[in-house]
Amino acid sequence: MAVVSDEGTSICNHCDRAIPAANIDLHYAHCSRNLEKCKVCGDMVPKKYVEEHYLNTHAPVACSLCSETMERDILDIHKGENCPQRIVTCEFCEFPLPAIDLAEHQEVCGNRTELCHLCNKYVRLRERYNHEARCNGVPDNTVGSSRNVRAAERDDGARRRQRNDFSRRRLLLSIAITGIAVLLGSLFFQRKTEHSDVH
Repeated sequence: MAVVSDEGTSICNHCDRAIPAANIDLHYAHCSRNLEKCKVCGDMVPKKYVEEHYLNTHAPVACSLCSETMERDILDIHKGENCPQRIVTCEFCEFPLPAIDLAEHQEVCGNRTELCHLCNKYVRLRERYNHEARCNGVPDNTVGSSRNVRAAERDDGARRRQRNDFSRRRLLLSIAITGIAVLLGSLFFQRKTEHSDVH
């Protein structure tokens, strides 16, 4: 039932805790009747909650995005870093899309070109940062000799940037509206619950 130690305490055979020797019999009777050791984590759990403890703490769960089954304690890491369906943004156009589609999208998106306003060369978006670091600002006259052509190209680049800004603003507005709707819905639900508790 118990192992007696030399400090006036005994170790309970059921929960492996040190209990004052005078209380060990009463403790053991209560402990063995009401508690069970979890086979996964070793915690002592009330017998009536053993299954609930397993389901809430240790049972495999499915990712809501990709349906992959995994241990509950790694679900947040999976959703934030590893899930192929998590939403990420393209580094070139900042468009949100599932991670599994990102490489293919960026392959196409990164090959689009924009006019460098310092040297008047068309530069691939994937090479833009390296180009900006190396660009000496000397205009390249091979793009076109007409000033009208260059002005039209600059306007086209500005329009593209404005479209990106517009889609970014639209995304932020959608997120804000969704957040407000969730907040109002939870307040309405809370008031409804409080109202039904009163009656």
